[in-house]
Amino acid sequence: MSDQSRRPRKPGKPYRRPQKDPVRILAFDALRAVDERDAYANLVLPPLLRKAREKDGFDGRDAALATELVYGTLRRQGTYDAIIAACVDRPLREVDPPVLDVLSLGVHQLLGTRIPSHAAVSATVELARVVLGDGRAKFVNAVLRKVTQHDLDGWLEQVAPPYDEDPEDHLAVVHSHPRWIVSALWDSLGGPRAGIEDLLEADNERPEVTLVARPGRSTPDELLREEAAVPGRWSPYAVRLTEGGEPGAVEAVREGRAGVQDEGSQLVALALANAPLDGPDRAWLDGCAGPGGKAALLAALAAERGAVLLASEKQPHRAGLVAKALAGNPGPYQVIAADGTRPPWRPGSFDRVLMDVPCTGLGALRRRPEARWRRRPEDLDGFAPLQRGLLRTALESVRVGGVVGYATCSPHLAETRAVVDDVLRQYGDAELIDARPLLPGVPALGDGPDVQLWPHLHGTDAMYLAIIRRTG
Repeated sequence: MSDQSRRPRKPGKPYRRPQKDPVRILAFDALRAVDERDAYANLVLPPLLRKAREKDGFDGRDAALATELVYGTLRRQGTYDAIIAACVDRPLREVDPPVLDVLSLGVHQLLGTRIPSHAAVSATVELARVVLGDGRAKFVNAVLRKVTQHDLDGWLEQVAPPYDEDPEDHLAVVHSHPRWIVSALWDSLGGPRAGIEDLLEADNERPEVTLVARPGRSTPDELLREEAAVPGRWSPYAVRLTEGGEPGAVEAVREGRAGVQDEGSQLVALALANAPLDGPDRAWLDGCAGPGGKAALLAALAAERGAVLLASEKQPHRAGLVAKALAGNPGPYQVIAADGTRPPWRPGSFDRVLMDVPCTGLGALRRRPEARWRRRPEDLDGFAPLQRGLLRTALESVRVGGVVGYATCSPHLAETRAVVDDVLRQYGDAELIDARPLLPGVPALGDGPDVQLWPHLHGTDAMYLAIIRRTG
């Protein structure tokens, strides 16, 4: 029962039914799923949009607005929380989560879009009436009226501590990242303020959709026939859709001849495939293959050389995704569900091994903005033994003269160089080789021998790669 129905109506004020706005209701539903079920927006939003096209007649503009409202709100959640906290008379933890989601949607429209202020307030209050009831809609209206008193820069001057007093906390509020992540990224990146600000800003930008033409099955020229498609920056198989778009509408993607794959992920697979070997080149292993993007590219490259890829993934349902990604590969391959720390294959069986280990995912915050609010520093301790164990498995699985690629979608030093250094100290018969020449044309790769890609420098996820040769 709504607040309105419990209260007697004032004379002369007929009850007005709230007007349903399908776009904002969908955005609210997506945020609630992210909040309540720890869902990821990139998994929740597509089915909601498909249903809205069928039920509510969503067109491209509706879908674009709903997507911007969801991702924009999630990316700037930390900043918006600080602003909302300055406009309410209670701690944020005492504001009901659904009310906070509606407020955040409203603040994003006010401070992060070109929607006129009066329209943003009106539409958000109407949404509140539909999903929260009239009583809480009045609270939403009062808070948003306060928010309209300043633009984003004006609010940041009020809610962010001065940079000179607390640089990390200033950057955390201004760029909407938890303080510990700001600190970790800065440690990994090094350098002055400008670099870390560029990185944090890049994390808050909408990434382009990047496709990969799987060798022997599709070509970049085929994909470039799509609307607003341009060549990738670094990978010869990459094509970028500069205006977003629906990858599932691309024929080659529907047929599995091409896929959606960040260019950084493509570069990792290409670097491993191009690393110099001593001896034969017949057997390749992807030891953490799910969900299958790198495995599909590796399998296609292996097929061109007459090599065979074994794709191993611990989780059976993810192994199924790998099998789907590799279906139709022009050469032989095998997909198995196996624990990479207790491998079923014999030591020294492979010429090339890729181990893209599970991690905190701090390198993909552009694509999964909500992950920054879920991760905690203690998560690093949980991943550390697994990452080291998988790298040890990789070194045991490759033959003498073969190469291992250790990769992770995190730039955190505890997940990158610390892991490689620790494991190599135990192995006197393995050496790092310079990975930089294996990414030809890619600038700003640092001092080597390992490689760290960055969103603000390379337009990719922050992928890390170390190439190791087994020497004895």
